Amino acid sequence: MDTLKREMLSQRVRIVKPSGIRKFFDIINTMPQVISLGVGEPDFVTPEHIRQAGIDSIQKGHTRYTSNYGMLELRQEIAALLERRYGLSYDPATQILVTVGVSEGVDLAMRTLIDPGDEVISPDPGYVAYEADIIFSGGVSVPVPTYAEHNFAVRAAEIEAAITPRTKMILLGNPNNPTGAVIPRAELEGIARLAIEHDLIVAVDEVYSRLVYDTEHVCIAALPGMQERTLILDGFSKAYAMTGWRVGYVAAPAYILEAMLKVHQYTIMCAGTAAQEAAIEALRHGEADVQHMHDDYERRGRMFVDGLNRLGLTCCEPHGAFYAFPYVGNTGMSDEEFAEKLLFEEYVAVVPGSSFGAAGKGYVRAAYCTAYDQLEEALVRIERFVKKHQ
Repeated sequence: MDTLKREMLSQRVRIVKPSGIRKFFDIINTMPQVISLGVGEPDFVTPEHIRQAGIDSIQKGHTRYTSNYGMLELRQEIAALLERRYGLSYDPATQILVTVGVSEGVDLAMRTLIDPGDEVISPDPGYVAYEADIIFSGGVSVPVPTYAEHNFAVRAAEIEAAITPRTKMILLGNPNNPTGAVIPRAELEGIARLAIEHDLIVAVDEVYSRLVYDTEHVCIAALPGMQERTLILDGFSKAYAMTGWRVGYVAAPAYILEAMLKVHQYTIMCAGTAAQEAAIEALRHGEADVQHMHDDYERRGRMFVDGLNRLGLTCCEPHGAFYAFPYVGNTGMSDEEFAEKLLFEEYVAVVPGSSFGAAGKGYVRAAYCTAYDQLEEALVRIERFVKKHQ
């Protein structure tokens, strides 16, 4: 792009790098023989009864706008879910907003609460959209590195060291994408104390919260004094295999939610009506589906992570989500070189860890949400690749 054209773009847009995930996704689309471990999308189809609820919505002619907040019926089901899971009470009329996926929820959180120069602390590695959304809001992203020796779980002491007078928010992904880390209760309690002491907002992306294995998932909003300063961002994409339906939600204090609605109503209006009715069905009758997919991901992950460690690609046990995050630095290749060569030589797609932040350098993210036999074949190809380059 020549200088004149580049200068026509806003400075914020120029600063943000294109997604490293999408770069590989675009390449993969041209290579049908590839085993894709690159994109975090369930290989399950949305369960039939949920699909049928969306079809029924259309066939009944439910094709008009809903409330900007989303369908009240759906918000009531979300409130009931949060009560069941965390013992938290939210008013469906004023404290829950239906969004177009969790991605919109993160964007709304930044644009509603962050002024130019405000700092947002977030663990590194972290989901690629976090830093971009902070920058788009005019904020300053403050990454806090996490480490394999702590299973990539962010620690309160490291967050405390990053707090300055300009800090406004702590943004967490729990469980974490790309590492699969789940933040232990003790660390969340420490983070909660910091948020209260420094009068900070906490936004927590819980889209993988139903996919937690062999450990406890704690919602920071349920800790003492935290509901009034926490935004819960969650949705249906991962647990219910509903990525393409684009339905999420925010649960937050009413004064924050009312402000978020200003941005939402002028940019989105409302989530799709058929998708919202499908989400109602998911919450009412989808629990068995969630458990089935959870158990299958756990089985795949155990096999795949064990296989990576056997190959000498050291990998922490992911306690949540469906990602393995092995270290590839001992191959003599950078994470970007490893990912590119593995793709073109063995037709296996992974994403360089550095796409998720500086602390991801030397690692790659491999999504094990594809079929078990495909994961087994991927391990065969990765083993051949590693031996070739030793």
